[in-house]
Amino acid sequence: METSIIIAGFGGQGVLFAGQLLAYAGMKEGKQVTWIPSYGPAMRGGTASCTAIISDDVIGAPLVAQPDVAIVLNLPSFEKYEPLVKEKGLLIVNSSIVTEKAKRPEIETVYLPANSIAEEVGTSKMLNVATIGAMLARRPILDLDVVREMLVEHLSKKKAQLVDANLQVLNRGYEAGLLVAA
Repeated sequence: METSIIIAGFGGQGVLFAGQLLAYAGMKEGKQVTWIPSYGPAMRGGTASCTAIISDDVIGAPLVAQPDVAIVLNLPSFEKYEPLVKEKGLLIVNSSIVTEKAKRPEIETVYLPANSIAEEVGTSKMLNVATIGAMLARRPILDLDVVREMLVEHLSKKKAQLVDANLQVLNRGYEAGLLVAA
C-alpha cells in the first residue's frame, strides 16, 4: 500500500519537520519513503510545504499531483490543496486558523483546532504534531508508537525540553482525530 501526504502552511509552523517525522517513522518500520520539501523565499512566515510518500513497495515517482492526504495549516494551503485531494482521501484542516469549510463531500475532512490543542500543553509551535496525530487516527499508515519514538529521537537538542509536551500533543491530536470528523 502507498500513501501520499502533502503538509502545507506558513514557514515556522513545523511543516517540514512533520514530513520528516513521517519519513523517519516509515523508515523505522521498513517501508519505502520519500520526503520532498518546498518553501518560498522567506522560510519563517512564507509558504512551506512538503510531500511524503510512505509505501510497502518501491515508489515509482516522488511527485504527487493528487495526494491521498493533505494536512493544511493555513488558509492559502487549504485553498490550494483541498481541490487536489484524491476522491475518498483525507483533508486535515487546522481549524484554529482556517474557518472555511471543505466543499467536497467525496473526501473525508477533519477540522482540528491544532493551535488550541498545542497551546493547552505549552506552545502553538507544536501544532504540526497534533495534525500528525489526527492523521494517524484516521489513516493508520504508521504505528503510533514508532512515530512517538521518532519524535523523541529527532527533536533537536535545542528543543529537548519539549519532548514530553510534544508527545502529549501527538496523543491529544490522535484522540481528537478519532472523535472529530465532518
